[in-house]
Amino acid sequence: MTGGITSPDAGWRQADRGPETQKPGKKRRKRGGGRGRGEVAMVDDVEFTSYYGRQIVKTPVWKTPDVPLYLFLGGAGGSAAILGALADVTGRPALTRAARYTAGGGSILSVVFLIHDLGRPSRFLHMLRVFKPTSPLSVGTYILAPFSAAAGATAAVELLGWFPRLKRFGGVVAALFGGPLATYTGVLLANTAVPSWHEFHTKLPYVFGGSAMAAGGGICMAFTPVGEAEPARKMAIAGAAIELVAIRGVENSDSIVSEPYHEGRPGTFMRAARACTATGLGLAVVGGRRRWGAVASGTLLAAGSLLTRFGVFEAGIASTKDPKYVVVPQRERLAKGTHDHASTITR
Repeated sequence: MTGGITSPDAGWRQADRGPETQKPGKKRRKRGGGRGRGEVAMVDDVEFTSYYGRQIVKTPVWKTPDVPLYLFLGGAGGSAAILGALADVTGRPALTRAARYTAGGGSILSVVFLIHDLGRPSRFLHMLRVFKPTSPLSVGTYILAPFSAAAGATAAVELLGWFPRLKRFGGVVAALFGGPLATYTGVLLANTAVPSWHEFHTKLPYVFGGSAMAAGGGICMAFTPVGEAEPARKMAIAGAAIELVAIRGVENSDSIVSEPYHEGRPGTFMRAARACTATGLGLAVVGGRRRWGAVASGTLLAAGSLLTRFGVFEAGIASTKDPKYVVVPQRERLAKGTHDHASTITR
């Protein structure tokens, strides 16, 4: 399920071979997406290759669009569950209903896409046979399962109008698991060997958490009368701001593994996501208390969140296919370790 090293020492042997594994290439752009904020390199770039043309890091077998949709729907559903529980205790029935439907629909659809990615339902059930606290995938399974059951049941009784006390209880249970569900997927991706995910292990949970808040709040804001939608608007604004700040930290990093977030298909997704999220945030601030503004901003924020998941996913996949995203960070870590060791001896 996760990207791995083709051979335990393949990356280090690759780094040690020096000129034998490097080919002259085009002049290299400045790291961080080549935005040209410094001097222009005057030396030729090198093209990194690997033994027998094989990848150093295996590409994850996760499918698209199944996994990006799973990431998006789970995040939106998790944040909507929290919003629904808060709306219920503060006496906002229209917002409560919209949030419960969003949470229930997102939870069920996310499980559907996950099972489709796995290939058959029995594989999801087998994941529940073992609980491993050190595995984000195992922990995430035990977050998704109770959340989906609680959110799906709450949405069903809300639709049917049965058991009002059960609705509140189910809503509280879903809200308890909603926060972890919205952020654990960022930890899950960062826990792999995929260069453009693993490098940003401290940032991706914030990206996914903020994105989930923007999507859940935006969807609920769009489907709730403006008189009750203020909590959803505030959640959407806060989430969009967090997402934009956190993803900027990823895209503007000096690390070479930030390049896939700017180039090709991933770069297209990320630019579109940034445009949708920034525009949606502006509309939510200036026009979110009007019906047209709430619908427009909610739609844009949900679209931005979806595009962010596709962009992050595609950037990670792209980073596994070019050896330089493995070799260069390895050499930098080795050089830093040697320098730190020499400094320690000197002191």
